[in-house]
Amino acid sequence: MSLDQKSALRVAQVLNESLPYIQRFIGKTVVVKFGGNAMVDEKLQNSFARDVILMKLVGMNPVVVHGGGPQIGDLLSKLNIESRFVDGMRVTDGETMDVVEMVLGGTVNKQIVNLINKNGGRAVGVTGKDGLLIRARKLRRKDQQEDTAGLHASEIIDIGHVGEVDSVDTGVIDMLINSDFIPVIAPIGVGKNGESYNINADLVAGKIAEYLKAEKLMLLTNVAGLQDKEGEVLTGLSTLEVDGLIADGTIYGGMLPKIACALDAVKAGVTSAHIIDGRVPHAVLLEIFTDTGVGTLISNSSFDTNVDAD
Repeated sequence: MSLDQKSALRVAQVLNESLPYIQRFIGKTVVVKFGGNAMVDEKLQNSFARDVILMKLVGMNPVVVHGGGPQIGDLLSKLNIESRFVDGMRVTDGETMDVVEMVLGGTVNKQIVNLINKNGGRAVGVTGKDGLLIRARKLRRKDQQEDTAGLHASEIIDIGHVGEVDSVDTGVIDMLINSDFIPVIAPIGVGKNGESYNINADLVAGKIAEYLKAEKLMLLTNVAGLQDKEGEVLTGLSTLEVDGLIADGTIYGGMLPKIACALDAVKAGVTSAHIIDGRVPHAVLLEIFTDTGVGTLISNSSFDTNVDAD
């Protein structure tokens, strides 16, 4: 068999393997949180864009939610505005919020829209303020402090215009999907008095997936997936198993909020959530359309965590 024939056979095998997945997911909504290395590496950017375009072409409804923390930090630095963090969250005063809106709603959002469009797709960018898409409320942090008597008291820490999702009006998203566009959403919400809130992109993606009753929530990360205490990737987990891994300390630190948001989405009705390695080219397609996958799948079903779940 010639090299060309072998290459053609490999293509045919991939297409054959993907067919049942395509048939299964036609008309289904998949919310993808775009972040990490995939946002800054040009090759990964283009592979991501082609992934969501192909999803749209085969009849799926991809919805993209993006972050932009590093880009916000860069512009704040150039403007000589200090970046301060509490529990990993950026303290966002009025001046910082102006920069957040400029970067997330302007620069980053339009870069992603342009990326998808130049690769042959049709994307439209919005923020959570457009059409009152994301109603938000102020996020209040409590700091446990011990007094001289050894008693603990809670102190409310004001971190400014940092919010959490109160509700999602899916009308704007539905309109874009039904008009054959790919929505690209910046994680900025609007309060009851019109004030802007900076919201964690993973949280926004999870809530949007919940309100859209999405088939899948996919969170791109810079790790291979959720790992056990021996460093092995856990490919398939039930919500009960994830609860256990949180309780025994296997899931901790920076991975905990991401896993918690995926877990909440599945418990709220999203069929499955995926923590996938965004450093792998075409990670989204590999996770959806192949038997292999490149990360961790969480659902309400039980899996053998030694074999791939998808």
